[in-house]
Amino acid sequence: MTVDTPEAEQEAAPSPPLFILYLEGPEYAQNLRQLTLWTHHVLLPVYGREITSAAPWCSRWWEHQEAVAMLHGLWLAWAELTGPGSGMCGPANWHRDYLGPVMQSLRDPSGPFAGCKPGNHRAKEAPTVDSTDPFGPPPPPQQQPRN
Repeated sequence: MTVDTPEAEQEAAPSPPLFILYLEGPEYAQNLRQLTLWTHHVLLPVYGREITSAAPWCSRWWEHQEAVAMLHGLWLAWAELTGPGSGMCGPANWHRDYLGPVMQSLRDPSGPFAGCKPGNHRAKEAPTVDSTDPFGPPPPPQQQPRN
């Protein structure tokens, strides 16, 4: 006979999903596929409003890392707040606290889809930085050429 203890329940509980930016290789690909299915079959059919210059969307959203990160966070919140065992206010809280702000940020004219139009993806350049680690050890001094 086994006795269920709080420690045994904690050990048996699955670990929460990792945020997609922490994943690589097959694990990243599997999470991106799940996110894509949710985005294409739940999010966009219900909440995907018309595309305009004031509210852009990219048909290749998965190529915008910022959009992937934001949509993944939205999906994780969806799972927690609308899944089995969630409270009755979960869906309302998801709409108020997550859906509105994320979609507003994604669809902002200067957001990750700026410059994208239906059927026309435009890759974005990341901002440049002067040093990858400005607080690391200084580089070795450069030797002066001898004359």
